[in-house]
Amino acid sequence: MWDYTPIVKDHFLNPRNVGDIPDADAVGEVGSLACGDALKLYLKLDENKEKIVDAKFQTFGCASAIASSSALTEMVKGKTLDEALAISNQEIADFLGGLPEEKMHCSVMGQEALEAAVAKYRGHEVPAHSHDHGPAYPDQEGTIVCKCFGITDIFLKKVIETNHLTTAEQVTHFTKAGGGCGGCIPKIKELIDEVIGTRAEEPRKRPEKLSNMKKMQLIQEVLERDIRPLLWADGGDLELIDIDGSRVQVAFRKACAGCASSGNTARMVELKLRDLVAEDIVVEEVPA
Repeated sequence: MWDYTPIVKDHFLNPRNVGDIPDADAVGEVGSLACGDALKLYLKLDENKEKIVDAKFQTFGCASAIASSSALTEMVKGKTLDEALAISNQEIADFLGGLPEEKMHCSVMGQEALEAAVAKYRGHEVPAHSHDHGPAYPDQEGTIVCKCFGITDIFLKKVIETNHLTTAEQVTHFTKAGGGCGGCIPKIKELIDEVIGTRAEEPRKRPEKLSNMKKMQLIQEVLERDIRPLLWADGGDLELIDIDGSRVQVAFRKACAGCASSGNTARMVELKLRDLVAEDIVVEEVPA
């Protein structure tokens, strides 16, 4: 039984923007019925073709796939195409109050449908998707790594980098790659080493001086890049609630919520932020 948030349940039971837009300006389609998840996203732009005024979707999949699609259509309305493209799969999950890690591939699918829709609108060459036994992400370039789901190395490296994934199991949860025969798991581990190894070579040290805006951005970056992957590995998670000067408020989610050791976890977060952002940072845990 998955531990869905109330927001996920609401968007699953009462999905927003279900259906199609006959005169849509952009349509993106990813996944396949054979793979168990499929999403078709419709976007309608304003008269000046600058902002998204309507978005609808048709999804075949689980509760989190429907909720993620519903959330995505709410998030893109009123945005330009470039602003919409800046939405990450993690932001889709955050909009829903979080997703079980095993279901994060649903948020990735929404992001991919959006990218496919915009690419087609802008005249890029995007192969048409067929609902057969083809790959889950046929628009992705690169070399096929996971033959069961037709997922390429370029796509996997992008997801690993964007979501700071450190284990093959996490990659499977986010993309399904490795979840079939498992024959590609050694290659997935090589890709993780390639992405994480390159990043690890980059020197990182605490800046001597930061503006308030830069400080807030760096706090969010450290939480996403250094803290959350550690918590995911143990089935936990956290959400950034607020930043007020040097006070950082977080709420623990999933296995971390209500954990007797959450005080130690908050202290670990504080030490990491002091090490990489500013030495006066104080982390406060607030109710989930």
